[in-house]
Amino acid sequence: MSKLSHFDTSGQAHMVDVGDKPQTKRSAVASGVIKMLPATLKLIQQGDAKKGDVLGIARIAAIQASKKTSDLIPLCHPITLTKVSVTFEVDEKTTFITCTVSTETTGQTGVEMEALTAVGVGLLTIYDMCKAVDRGMTIGDIKLLAKLGGKSGTWSLK
Repeated sequence: MSKLSHFDTSGQAHMVDVGDKPQTKRSAVASGVIKMLPATLKLIQQGDAKKGDVLGIARIAAIQASKKTSDLIPLCHPITLTKVSVTFEVDEKTTFITCTVSTETTGQTGVEMEALTAVGVGLLTIYDMCKAVDRGMTIGDIKLLAKLGGKSGTWSLK
């Protein structure tokens, strides 16, 4: 197993030096779910939530969050994202909404944290917009599905 890269030889936290790494195309995909009452899901699907288009607002929130990741995660490098896409899949049977975020950049460090942060904020936005009718919603299973590029190459959750 590799050592943790965010600690120096004396055990102090530091931002990893990526200055000598080549710029390469990098991408990541992450997902997570929010479970709710059937009535809440119906409000979202019909567009009848008091605060408006829940999934549309959550999509914008996720994109904004991806761009602010380095402001939220202390040792994360600020990077220029070249693409962010957010999708929501509704499962009426389980009353889950799955948020999937894909991020891309050409740079010296990966975009996994941007994808994961975007998923979390997208799901939290759904919660915020619907909490007046369903405080029991649960958010979970936030995970990295795949990453491409960089020194470690391709990785995917199997």
